[in-house]
Amino acid sequence: MTLFSDEALDHLRQNDPLLGKAIDRFGKIEMETNCDPFAALIRNIAGQQISGKAAETVWNRLNTACHPMDAVTIHKTDLSTIQSCGMSLRKAEYIRDIANNVISGALNLDRIRTLPDEEAIKELTVCRGVGVWTAEMLLIVSYQRPDIVSWNDFGIRRGMMRLYEQDTLSKEQFQIYRGRYAPYGTIASFYLWAVARDGEHFPKRKNLSVN
Repeated sequence: MTLFSDEALDHLRQNDPLLGKAIDRFGKIEMETNCDPFAALIRNIAGQQISGKAAETVWNRLNTACHPMDAVTIHKTDLSTIQSCGMSLRKAEYIRDIANNVISGALNLDRIRTLPDEEAIKELTVCRGVGVWTAEMLLIVSYQRPDIVSWNDFGIRRGMMRLYEQDTLSKEQFQIYRGRYAPYGTIASFYLWAVARDGEHFPKRKNLSVN
């Protein structure tokens, strides 16, 4: 993907040598994208608070039950059918609400594409079931925004703690690190996720001050 350009990777290496070591270890990372923001948002809601494998199963069932995956199809589908794909009634209601908001125009996913990150997040989080993390993930996966680093994502925070050898991470420290990555924070996020998964080579050891 174009976000992972040599220019961007070199920028991150120069601004943060520790992150640069992670980049060299993992190489260029492939990221999954979904250019359909409605489908991507519904998939995020369906997969909230469950394992990745379970989320994939629920999504596959929902995508089969509601085909094509669009607002009109979801609007016409009974809540019981949506729920039977493997989710709570509340999640099913959230999904129907998003579809209804798209149909009514209360949620304009094409307009959100034109908004700055913070404004886009604000509009998305008006919807029931859409928190800041869900909105941020949509900005990455569907809108391919280049500078998203989510404080609300535990994997990113864990990756930072392992990369910088810290036992804790304050929001102030997070913002300092985040500033080093700009304007390529999204790329940094993918490497932080990789570091979080790779405990053998990036162990969390001790608490260090930010410098």
